[in-house]
Amino acid sequence: MNDDALTLSQQLAQAYKAACLAEVEALKPGNVHIFADGHDMQVQDFIESAEASTPVISQSELALGERIFHSVAATGDAVGCNTNLGIILLCAPIIQAALLGARPVTNFRYQLIQVLTNTTRADAEYLFKAIRMANPAGLGCAKTHDVHKPAECTLLEAMQASSDRDFIGQQYANGFSHVFEEGLPHFEAALLRWGRPAGAATALYLYWLSHYPDSHIVRKYGMSAAIVIQDEARTHHEAFQALGNPKHYLPQLLVFDQSLKSRAINPGTSADLTVATLLVHNCCNL
Repeated sequence: MNDDALTLSQQLAQAYKAACLAEVEALKPGNVHIFADGHDMQVQDFIESAEASTPVISQSELALGERIFHSVAATGDAVGCNTNLGIILLCAPIIQAALLGARPVTNFRYQLIQVLTNTTRADAEYLFKAIRMANPAGLGCAKTHDVHKPAECTLLEAMQASSDRDFIGQQYANGFSHVFEEGLPHFEAALLRWGRPAGAATALYLYWLSHYPDSHIVRKYGMSAAIVIQDEARTHHEAFQALGNPKHYLPQLLVFDQSLKSRAINPGTSADLTVATLLVHNCCNL
């Protein structure tokens, strides 16, 4: 079957899986990648997570909350740990919008905003169940819209309430503006410049890590620690961007990778944003 014969759902399944695998293939200091495992997780865990969640997250008939919950459940059944909650939270609404056939980028983003605006309390209930199931590191109790209690808001309202402390929540609150206005052009410029998808994905990851405190680090170690890592990443991002061939900087990134992992620091949110940006790029090029 050629690409022209594939349904939109099948095309989006391919786009999602490709984004997940491309992120694993990029050297992302502190995170799991093909050059090094880490944090008691292996590359194979993320490959299996992508394979397990792909057929679920791309189903055409699901509401957004169902898409999130069943994708998280499929991942848990496959690998028994939380490898991709953030990825699913970011990618599910992107796929929901893409299933509506929204093109090009400007229309796609408008459709995504409409998807977020039209979420329901039932969506929020599924979201809360997914988060409880994944049980991410640093999950505590919130003053409003606590995931341990029944949902009394829409999914968008729940994510908006978390936006002051969580970068994924911010994407829901601002219509994924960081992804569309910063991440996407940064990745595409690096891809055009180098012609190396893995290098461009590394550049994208370093952009996120150097420009914003990583929410996963903040939850585990606090804002001060996240800012220290952000400052360290800025030096590497600037050096990486200055190169004509990104391969020449891999040794320095591997040293940074070991430094972060020796401190048990995993910039998971930066990795999640990388996958989301790669998915938007893939969706816009179907």
